Amino acid sequence: MIDTGGSNRKGEKKVRYDIIIVGGAIVGSSIAYYLREEGFSGSIALVERDPQFAHAATTLSCASIRQQFSIPENIRLSQFTLKLFRRLTEEFGADADIGFREGGYLILAGENGLPILKANHETQMAEGADIVLEDAEALVRRFAWLSAEGIIAGAYGRSGEGWFDAHAMLMLFRKALRDKNIDFITADVTGIERQGDRVTGVGLDNGERLDAGIVVNAAGPNAGKVSAMAGLVLPVEPRKRNVFIFEAREKYDDMPLLVDPSGIYVRPEGSVYITGGAEPEEGDGPADASDFEPDWPLFEEVIWPVLATRIPAFEAIKPTRAWAGHYDYNTLDQNAVIGPHPQVENFLFANGFSGHGLQQAPAVGKALAELIVHGGYRTVDCSAFGYERVAEGRAFRELNVI
Repeated sequence: MIDTGGSNRKGEKKVRYDIIIVGGAIVGSSIAYYLREEGFSGSIALVERDPQFAHAATTLSCASIRQQFSIPENIRLSQFTLKLFRRLTEEFGADADIGFREGGYLILAGENGLPILKANHETQMAEGADIVLEDAEALVRRFAWLSAEGIIAGAYGRSGEGWFDAHAMLMLFRKALRDKNIDFITADVTGIERQGDRVTGVGLDNGERLDAGIVVNAAGPNAGKVSAMAGLVLPVEPRKRNVFIFEAREKYDDMPLLVDPSGIYVRPEGSVYITGGAEPEEGDGPADASDFEPDWPLFEEVIWPVLATRIPAFEAIKPTRAWAGHYDYNTLDQNAVIGPHPQVENFLFANGFSGHGLQQAPAVGKALAELIVHGGYRTVDCSAFGYERVAEGRAFRELNVI
């Protein structure tokens, strides 16, 4: 068990917490939830500056889950969450519903991308994922609306992949925390105090200071800034991503979340479709903290031509609205950083998911709770995501970033 350094005297106003979690969206809420589930009885504060989650990466995401990753560890994290989805009512009550639609992913590849697609598929199969690899001819037979122009093959998730309601999922966890003796604090963390190899407290923008036994960084796109407050380097920055909604005459009930070799994706959402993935790699850098305006030229100039080529019926579509969000991009290897800092062991990371944090949050919450309470990972081993690789500049790269 990680040493929290003591606790408050009973009856005192809390100015000290055994654990302070910076960030109260899905990652932070999952950590708090599983800490109690694992039997942690100490004091916990969940600090969130945006309690309506209007700009949270959680609620502005495309809310999907997949097993089509390139490394086993990422597959296992999402498989944990998939199992949770299968027993939501057991975990959260009879009315628990996140609208999970198991529509699958279809990741397409041209000639250049085929070797990676095949290698990824072998990894996924070894982890028990229900992914089928098919050539272009078989894909067109399966999906009559699809054009295989420039396509050699595709990997299709027949089960265990799909999309859901992100806000509903977050609210399940937040509601479950209400009777678990968690203090919800609405504030922005403005400083983290450190003495040698321990962090000792956090400062808030309301002028308060809280002593801390453990600080967990679950700050999403702002995780790099939060780490810097403790004098620690974390290569995570906010990246802006645009999501566009459009209408089409044709309704394809069998459409999975399709990922074109260009990186453009599209999927159904009720009676409409959502699409994105047009941000260019060149020049893609840290997002302006106040910029949540959709970049409409990306739809007109980049996305629409790809959609019309891949799905000919989408030559005639009507864009309706859009939103933009920021997500936590790990510039080292587009992979999560999970666990304690090797020197400052009471500062823990749950950061840098690079677009797949929502689907992996429950697993990460469970893993960090086990690490704190029991001194090691038990359910999902997150050692490969440890900070040590950041310190060494050693990339642990996820190739399947969407």
